[in-house]
Amino acid sequence: METRRCLWILSPQWNLILFLWIVSATSGQIRYSIPEEMKKGSLIGNVAQDLGLDVRRLRSGRARIVSGENAQYTALNADKGILVVSERIDREELCGEITPCSFSFEIILENPIELHRVTVEILDVNDHAPSFKSQIINLEISESATIGSLFDLESAYDPDAGIHSLQNYSLSTNDNFALKQHSNADGIKFAVMILQKPLDREVHPHISLKLLAVDGGTPQRSGSVNIEITVLDANDNPPVFSQSVYKATVEENAPKGTYITTVNASDADSGTNGLVTYSFSNVKGKSAEKFEIDSLSGKITVCGDVDYEKDKRYELRVLAKDQGGLSDATKVVIEVADINDNAPVINIMSFSSLISEDVAPGTTVAVFNVKDADSERNGKIACSIDASLPFKVQSSLSDYFSLLSDAVFDREKKAEYNISILATDSGTPPLSTTVTLHLKISDVNDNAPVFTKPSFSANIMENNTPGVSILNIKAKDADWKQNARIAYFLEDADVSGSPVSSYVTLNSDNGDISAVRSFDYEQIKQLAFIVRAQDGGSPPLSSNVTVKIQIQDQNDNPPQVLYPVQTAGSVVAEMVPRSADVGYLVTKVVAVDVDSGQNAWLSYKLQKATDRALFEVGSQNGEIRTVRQVTEKDLLKQRLTVIVEDNGQPSRSATVIVNVAVADSFPEVLSEFTDFPHDKDYNDNLTFYLVLALAVVSFLFITCLVVIISVKIYRWRQSRILYHSSLPVIPYYPPRYSDTLGTGTLPHTYNYEVCRTTDSRKSDCKFGRAGSQNVLIMDPSSTGTMQRMQSEKSILDEPDSPLEVKCADNGPQLSSRGLLFLN
Repeated sequence: METRRCLWILSPQWNLILFLWIVSATSGQIRYSIPEEMKKGSLIGNVAQDLGLDVRRLRSGRARIVSGENAQYTALNADKGILVVSERIDREELCGEITPCSFSFEIILENPIELHRVTVEILDVNDHAPSFKSQIINLEISESATIGSLFDLESAYDPDAGIHSLQNYSLSTNDNFALKQHSNADGIKFAVMILQKPLDREVHPHISLKLLAVDGGTPQRSGSVNIEITVLDANDNPPVFSQSVYKATVEENAPKGTYITTVNASDADSGTNGLVTYSFSNVKGKSAEKFEIDSLSGKITVCGDVDYEKDKRYELRVLAKDQGGLSDATKVVIEVADINDNAPVINIMSFSSLISEDVAPGTTVAVFNVKDADSERNGKIACSIDASLPFKVQSSLSDYFSLLSDAVFDREKKAEYNISILATDSGTPPLSTTVTLHLKISDVNDNAPVFTKPSFSANIMENNTPGVSILNIKAKDADWKQNARIAYFLEDADVSGSPVSSYVTLNSDNGDISAVRSFDYEQIKQLAFIVRAQDGGSPPLSSNVTVKIQIQDQNDNPPQVLYPVQTAGSVVAEMVPRSADVGYLVTKVVAVDVDSGQNAWLSYKLQKATDRALFEVGSQNGEIRTVRQVTEKDLLKQRLTVIVEDNGQPSRSATVIVNVAVADSFPEVLSEFTDFPHDKDYNDNLTFYLVLALAVVSFLFITCLVVIISVKIYRWRQSRILYHSSLPVIPYYPPRYSDTLGTGTLPHTYNYEVCRTTDSRKSDCKFGRAGSQNVLIMDPSSTGTMQRMQSEKSILDEPDSPLEVKCADNGPQLSSRGLLFLN
C-alpha cells in the first residue's frame, strides 16, 4: 500500500506553484517527486521517517548515499535523517526528451549492512520558451498554387515536458493563408500553412507573416519566427514522396558517413520546376547534429556520434521542395541497434577489509553494485570469483551483489586473501571488468602454546653455584601479536617437602631455568616439576610440560668407617689366637660412601702395621686375614692402620686403626693392654701445652708481685708526706666498694693448686674457699676501677688460706701454687 502526500510550494521569485509528490513504499524502497531548479539545501524528504528508521541508526550505521557513476544531486543529513538537494537539477539536461525523468541511488548502512533504494522523480517546470531553429522562414510559392495547397513550416522546439511543452501554433492575420496544426506519433506538434485564397504576384509579390508557438505553462511562454513568402510564377505539380514513412536501422557508434537510407520524391513538372531538393524539417533536439541529408540525392548518412544508451530511436521529417516552391514531406524513423560497447562497471558500496577468523560462514564481506549501460543480452551481467577461495557471490537486489564467506577461516593457515571479482556481460564478444579486494583475517586466540619437545630434561652437577642456568624451555604459538606472546610459569609443587620454587627459578619471558640453591646429590637426586606456558590472549590459553633435572654426583664425601668403631680414650682390640692358620679372618673393616656410582666404589689398603708380614687386607671387601702362621715370636700387641679410598676423581679416603692382640686368653690381653702406650705425637703435644701454661702463669704471678710492691712503696711515701704536713687526712673509698674488715678496699686473696698429669683429660682442679670468712661485696654492674688505696695492709698483710686440691690419676702429677686476684 502506498501513501501519497502533496505539498504545494509557492516561489516568490517566479510566482510559480510547484508540486512535490512524495511516495513512500515498502520493501526498503522510497520514491520522491520534486520540481527541477530547486535551490541547494532544499528539503526533499525525511528519509528516517519514511524508511521507519531511528536517526541514531543512521548515525551508528554511517549512512551514506551511493550513486555510482551518476552525478550526486542529493545529500543525506544523517543527524536529522533528511534528504536535501546538493546540486542544481535541470530536468532537460538530466533526461532530455525522456519522460518521466528520474534518477535513483542507494542509501547504505553498516553494522549490519542495509540497502535502501531511493528514486527521485524530477518534475518539469516551465523554464523554457518554444524556439525555432531559424529566425526567418523563406518560402517561394507560385501564383498558380491551387487553393488548399499545403506548405510545411519549421517546427518550434520546447525542451520542457508535459503541459509545459509546445502546445499551439498561431499565424499572424492575413488574407491568403490559414494555419493547421498536426502531431506526430511521438507527440511532436508541427504547423502547415494552407492556401485559402489564390496568390496574385502582380498585386502582392511579397508577403510577410509571423508564426507564433506557445506552450501550456503558467505564465505562458512563446517563441516566434518570421515567414517571408516570395510569390513566383506558376508551378503546377508539387513533389511527391514514394513513401510516407521510411524506416532504417543503424548500429551505435557507427562511424561518420555511414549510409542509413535514401528518400525519393518525384515532381511531374519539367525544367526547373521539376528539380527537387531535400532538407530536414522539424528535427527534434540534437538529431540534426547526428544525421545529414544530401539535398540533391536524398541520401541520409551519419554525421555525429550515435549512442544507443542515450537515444534508441530517431524520427526525422524530410521536406522535398521543387523550384516552384511546392513541397511534400515524409517521415524517416531510424532505429539504433545496440552493440556490446560498454563493459560492466563495479562499484564497491561497502567492504570490510579486516574480519575475524572466527566469523561464521555466510558473513557479508562486501556489497557491490554492477551496472552495464548496454541493453538486453549485452547488459546481462554475471559475477564470479575464483572457485578455490572460501567465498561466494550472491545477488541481493537488482544489480546488487554480496560477497559472503563460504567457509571457516584459519588465520594460521592463511592470513589474507586477494579476491578478484569478475563481472562479465553476455554480449558478443563478452566484455568484463575485474576488481580486486584485499582482505585480511584478524587473529583470534584459538591456538594454545605448543612446546618444542614433549618433555624437557637436563643434568646438573651437584655443588653447583646458585643462579647457574640449567636449561631453556621453548614453546611456540601459531597465533599473532598479543595472542602469541608467551609467558612461562612454574606450577606449584613440592619436592622433598619444599616448594619447587626453592630449588629452581624460571624466567617468565624467555623460559630460562636457573638454580636457586646449590644441590646435594645425597639429599635429592632428581627434580621433576611442571612448567606452564600461557599466551597473552583473552581468555588466555596454556599448555603444560614436564621438566626433569637429574642431579649428578660429585665425589664430595669421604668414606665413613662403620666398623671397627673409633672411640677416644678407649682401646678396642681384636684377638687372634696363636694357633690361627694362614688366612684366619681377624676382622672386617666396614665402610660406606654416601656418594654414588664409581665415587662410592671403595678399596682397602694396609697403610701401616706393626708386622706387615703377618696381616693383609682384602682390597675389595676390607677383610683382615693372617698371611702366615702365628708364632711365639710375634708381638702380643699389633697395630694396623687401614686406609679406605673411593674411586672418585680426585679420590677421597678415610683411615682406621685396628688393634690386634695375639693371645690365647683374655686375662693375658687385659694385663698387657692396660699399659697400652698412647700415641707419641699426642703425648708430645700435651707436654708442650702444659709447659707453656706453666710459664704463662709464672710470668703473671711475678708481674703482679712487682706491681703490688711498687704500689705499697708509693703509698708509704705518700703517707709520710701527709704526716709531716698540717693537712687533715681524709680516707678515700672508691665507689661501689665497702671495707668489711676496716683494713682496706682490696678483695681477699684466693689460693689455688693445679694438679697435672701427663694426660690432660685426666687432670683435675679444685678451688677451696678463702682463708677468711669475711666477704668483699662487689656490684657486678660496676665499671669503675680502683684509683687509690686507703690501707697499706689490705694486700700484703692478708694471710693466705691453704687450698687443697686432690688429683686422682695413676700417672705422674705436676703441682704449682699461685695467687688469683678478683677485681
